[in-house]
Amino acid sequence: MTGAVEELRPTGAAATVLAGGALYFLAVFAVGFLLGVARTLWLVPRLGERWSELLEMPVMLAAIYLAARWIAERFTLRARPVPVRLATGLVALALLLAAELGLVLSLRGLTVTEYLQTRDPVSGTAYALSLLVFAAMPALVSRGSSAD
Repeated sequence: MTGAVEELRPTGAAATVLAGGALYFLAVFAVGFLLGVARTLWLVPRLGERWSELLEMPVMLAAIYLAARWIAERFTLRARPVPVRLATGLVALALLLAAELGLVLSLRGLTVTEYLQTRDPVSGTAYALSLLVFAAMPALVSRGSSAD
């Protein structure tokens, strides 16, 4: 049975990028979804949108770091060239943005422009920066190897 499981692991760079990016996205999205529900139900009514999002940010950054480390180990990203590691994060970012915009636009009935205009300038900027960290993290946690 172990042989069958090993056969499911991607071996080529493209397969690693797609599978690793998708799994990284799913892990971080799941945490973000759960935290978003808790934030909306309990923190926003008490603290407001800005402070609630800012308080959620360190937890999300920790989840991003842990998920990226997990992906880096599972897909042996340390042995892969830097472009493969960066592409893994970019695939995850593309999936995250597509899912988030799809959910937000459909649930709230907003256009992309309206959504961006409703973002708080402080927490929105912090969120945008966290997206950059999210995209780069698979490469950052895998650096220092002979593949660099």
